[in-house]
Amino acid sequence: MDCFRLDLVLYQLKDIYVKILLIDDDELLVESLKASLEAESYSIDCAYDGERGSFLARTNPYDLIILDNILPKKSGTKVCEEIRAGGINSHLIMLSVRDDASIKTNVLNSGADDYITKPFSFQELHARIKAILRRPKEIKSDILRIDNLIVDTAKQLVRRGKKTIYLTRKEFCLLEYMLRHKSNVVSRGMIMEHVWNIDTDPFSNTIEAHILNLRKKIEGSKQKKLIYNVPGRGYKISLDK
Repeated sequence: MDCFRLDLVLYQLKDIYVKILLIDDDELLVESLKASLEAESYSIDCAYDGERGSFLARTNPYDLIILDNILPKKSGTKVCEEIRAGGINSHLIMLSVRDDASIKTNVLNSGADDYITKPFSFQELHARIKAILRRPKEIKSDILRIDNLIVDTAKQLVRRGKKTIYLTRKEFCLLEYMLRHKSNVVSRGMIMEHVWNIDTDPFSNTIEAHILNLRKKIEGSKQKKLIYNVPGRGYKISLDK
């Protein structure tokens, strides 16, 4: 087999294992897209409302999610935020009948990779799918959540419930780093490397002091505990110890 034919076979085999979730309440559109994408050797799951779509996206591995912005039960933007807050880094294309710049900005800030205005051609959608699938999956959402704690990294805002919390720049960086590694243990060395600079004394108690301050500010006496010590290993931010 020559190199060209081998490359073609490998590309087609790769597409067979690309799994896509379609979330749209327009059943005719979903069935049409499903048939067209399956003809291109993609594996397709479907959901017809935001609640079901969010559940599927957070409980199954998908390479790509195609999501309508206006959905029953839960909006596409809300679904996108839940997916990203759950640590899901599947590629995501948002569909919408609206072409407003403000809507596009809101959608992209919620964690979408691309935005397509309805009506669209299948050729355009397929071209965008192939382009997106060539990108790495690492997603860094502007909105980070755990329990009722919300951190907006773009606006540098922190809220716990209805309360806005003031953090110093270093406290904010530490909280963001821990949230991006939510439920995972981060060692003292990892925190020192990613949050502090090389000139920081590794034997100082600055990390411990900042962890203590974060606990006081985001937990207090009435909120659920989020930051835990893991003896001999470091710290983690999690709903469970």
